[in-house]
Amino acid sequence: MIAKLKGRLDSTGIDHAIIDVGGVGYLVGASSRTLAALGPVGEAVTVHTEMLVSADSIRLIGFARGEERDWFRLLTGVQGVGSRVALAILSVLEPLELHRAVAAGDKAMVARANGVGPKLALRIVNELKDKIGVAPAATGAAGGGIAALPAGGGHGADALSALQNLGFRPVEASAAVAAAEEELGEGATLDALVRLALRKAAK
Repeated sequence: MIAKLKGRLDSTGIDHAIIDVGGVGYLVGASSRTLAALGPVGEAVTVHTEMLVSADSIRLIGFARGEERDWFRLLTGVQGVGSRVALAILSVLEPLELHRAVAAGDKAMVARANGVGPKLALRIVNELKDKIGVAPAATGAAGGGIAALPAGGGHGADALSALQNLGFRPVEASAAVAAAEEELGEGATLDALVRLALRKAAK
């Protein structure tokens, strides 16, 4: 599985970017918010990715921050929400706004996205409300991820993803990673962060 690309932004389109990694161009689908965050063509970029594999295709979806990838995974887990609809939602709502809308049951906010009608918006908020925990305060979790999602979308976001892949609930994983980051400081390696977060989550 390709979880992250680090290279040079080769070009962008309406709904995708091409990332040049060592001379290989990766076509990465993305929301308009992610495309805007990548910066100018020719600059170095790091993109968090989700690989979608079907019977007839393999696609990469890219995100400027780990929080957006986490939300993409949650959204596409809802019946009727495919990758296109999930990206449309993430194009109009940043993670903090989406978290608040779901926590408050605000289907009208979610329905602002293209392709999301009232019924689908209601299904999204109903199915995800119990999975995300309480909405963070405006001055709380930087970047507005799931529960107390680590700031910056760097090692913290990768550590959170690792814990969730091991079966921890988003709220448990984000709290454990946040506590590990606070204890280890900014210079912590990903390996050290994941190990400490695992110990804290298992308590």
